[in-house]
Amino acid sequence: MPQWLTTDDLWVIFGLLSQTLFFLRFLVQWLVSEKKKQSVIPLSFWYFSLAGGVCLLIYALHKKDPVFIVGQSVGIVIYIRNLALITSSRPG
Repeated sequence: MPQWLTTDDLWVIFGLLSQTLFFLRFLVQWLVSEKKKQSVIPLSFWYFSLAGGVCLLIYALHKKDPVFIVGQSVGIVIYIRNLALITSSRPG
């Protein structure tokens, strides 16, 4: 690790990358909706939500931020449930 890069810097970078991953869900949803000319929530939205939510939860745990921890924890449960509902409703 470069001398000028601290552990705190790495955590900030991780937090920013996590937030970017979480943001991608909105971007994907918007682009797919624009393409189909109707509001659509693609499967990738839920996977980006879950991945971004888990990464943000890790960051929140590191920061020991109870508000952020609770918010991401609840979100993760919702994302997993939506993925389970989608999987169970698919034929085959």
